Amino acid sequence: MAGGGAARDEGLDRGIGTYALATATVNAVIGAGIFSLPAGMARAAGPDALVAYLLCALAMAAVVLCFAEAGSRVPTSGGTYGYVGEAFGPMVGLVAGILTWLGCVLAAGGIAAGLADALAKLAPAFAGPAPRLLIIVGVLGSLAGINLMGVRTASRLLAAGATVKLVPLLLFVGIGLLFLDPAKLSAGRAPDAGGIGRAVLLSLFAFQGMETSLGASGEVRDPARTLPRALIAAMGFVTVAYIAIQCVAQGLLGEALGASSAPLADAMGLIDPRLGLLLLIGTALSMAIWLGSDLLGAPRLLFAFARDGFLPAPLARLSKRQVPAIAILTHAAIGVLLAVTGTFEELVVLAALASCALYIAGCLAAWRLRVRDVAQAGTPVRLPWLGSWVVLGAGSMLAAIALGSWAEIGGLIAVILASMLLYAVMRR
Repeated sequence: MAGGGAARDEGLDRGIGTYALATATVNAVIGAGIFSLPAGMARAAGPDALVAYLLCALAMAAVVLCFAEAGSRVPTSGGTYGYVGEAFGPMVGLVAGILTWLGCVLAAGGIAAGLADALAKLAPAFAGPAPRLLIIVGVLGSLAGINLMGVRTASRLLAAGATVKLVPLLLFVGIGLLFLDPAKLSAGRAPDAGGIGRAVLLSLFAFQGMETSLGASGEVRDPARTLPRALIAAMGFVTVAYIAIQCVAQGLLGEALGASSAPLADAMGLIDPRLGLLLLIGTALSMAIWLGSDLLGAPRLLFAFARDGFLPAPLARLSKRQVPAIAILTHAAIGVLLAVTGTFEELVVLAALASCALYIAGCLAAWRLRVRDVAQAGTPVRLPWLGSWVVLGAGSMLAAIALGSWAEIGGLIAVILASMLLYAVMRR
């Protein structure tokens, strides 16, 4: 990866502050399926779903701490792609970058498909192949247009959207806690080993997404301070929110939770049908705002690949508003294709596996960067017990990958090998 520090991101506007990055991270995580995942968790793990969330929260806390330190040392466009490449060289960096982008675009396809399903439940006129296609193209196209307006405008709009979209979730937890039945928290069948494994992968997906917002690290103001503060604050908030949401959903629906296609809306509907409608609207809004955050961060990976010579040069061109316009439109187009041809759960499990491999690389990179004392933008953060967080984070993600099917693991290995082949070809 040629160049380092500011030279890699010349021309980009460093206009993203701590609050904007933290809210973009919350956007990238909450809304990536939390309105649908409680049901999937209940189907897979039954009454043990809360345990799966707690285990994944612990594993992801270790990963977040590693990413916070590594990001403060190498704050560049592409996020993990940049600091894994700085730690281990350009080939490993490219593999990490492709895994990051693949996880983002698979998740974008899954969330766009889920959004179309939510709107079809809200209004039957939206059901059917043609309305579904129009919804997916319209939503992703509109959000791409917002991101073409400039990083400051897009990040401010997404920050405002994050505040608005959290209102239905806060109402769900606040009202639901008053009506939940404690006996229902233990309702349902005990899971088998396969169910526990599926629940772990689904809950890992629920916690993933920070790498999307980190894709815009080259546009973060005072990154050595902003990146770790925003990451830790955002993921702490997400952990508390997820556990509360799953607890309320289980406590209201009990065994019926696993059979619900819109669990939060159905749970609120038991209290008042109008609340159920509000949660359906919140589902659609949250997913749309999540897609906006994806289009803020993930296209910067395509920009970074092209900037470093691994993809066609037009993807690295900046518009008059200092954004990688062609990269944004390309990412949106691929997201449309995936959403039209795939389903929510299929796409998100594949995205989870890709992100697990990425997190292993990111954890190891944090240790390597500290050993080499890399600091490209001011004094970096030095977290206590970093070695323990590296072992816990990388080990947990490796165990999670082992929970996938042989076909899914084989596909992940194929992506890694193809990325290495791309590097070898482009270097020649």
